Amino acid sequence: MQPSAVPELAHTHTRPIHWVATATAVSGVVALSALLQPGSATAAQPAPGAEVKSAPAAVAPPGTAGVAFPLACGPVKAVVVKKATGDLDGDGRPETVAVVHCDAPMGTPPDGVYVLTRGTDGGRARVVATLVDPKDRLTVTDFSLHAGTVGATLLGYSSDGVPSCCPDVKTPAKWQWNGSAFLRSTPTGDHSV
Repeated sequence: MQPSAVPELAHTHTRPIHWVATATAVSGVVALSALLQPGSATAAQPAPGAEVKSAPAAVAPPGTAGVAFPLACGPVKAVVVKKATGDLDGDGRPETVAVVHCDAPMGTPPDGVYVLTRGTDGGRARVVATLVDPKDRLTVTDFSLHAGTVGATLLGYSSDGVPSCCPDVKTPAKWQWNGSAFLRSTPTGDHSV
């Protein structure tokens, strides 16, 4: 075994002064923490006869079950394929945005995008806006709701001659409430698929 070339370090052996320094530091931390304690909590009781107001209860977002979507599906049912919830108009109550299409046995049925809300009385959910109409023959992908903005990528057709199986136009779109209606913006324009 070869001896170490580094001399033994002085601080590797504890001496009484080290214990005194450690005890002093710990005592200082304990004393300081005793001085910096938060004030005691007090529970104030309301005066007799005073009206107590509580925070508003969280409002559940409207569900999609039982909603009559403005979609003509004939003998098949309308099916909700995607949905997201959030406060779109800043009123403190959440809305639901749903992507809906007919449950066709084959092919790719066009999507509709609808905004649902319920009245202030918490009644049944109802459609209050149509963002994408199924008559436009669009398929919705990359659907999202973030910070009051609904976003989606719309797949469509450049002409009536393009087969329904093969959309050839890809359009990013966003909708945002302006106080009276949902405004659509198209950030970068149409792209060929």
